[in-house]
Amino acid sequence: MNEQDFSTFSFEQAMEELELVVRQLEAGKIKLDDAVNAYEKGVKLKQICEEKLAQAKAKIDILVLDKDNTPVGVEAFDDKLEN
Repeated sequence: MNEQDFSTFSFEQAMEELELVVRQLEAGKIKLDDAVNAYEKGVKLKQICEEKLAQAKAKIDILVLDKDNTPVGVEAFDDKLEN
């Protein structure tokens, strides 16, 4: 499976595949070349997971409440991080 195939994965698919790679590496029962390939695959899957999380984070809005907890608007999640 090449990198382009990974880009079509959902976050859950990429995470599941990454967990499988980690289990294989932790078991230590694969040849060195296969372990290197698995590691490279894991790095790509990790990047995809990070990208998917960043995309989701960018879509989150925070409800802004007044002192009486009445909604008065929304604020971008990223704006809240900067303050």
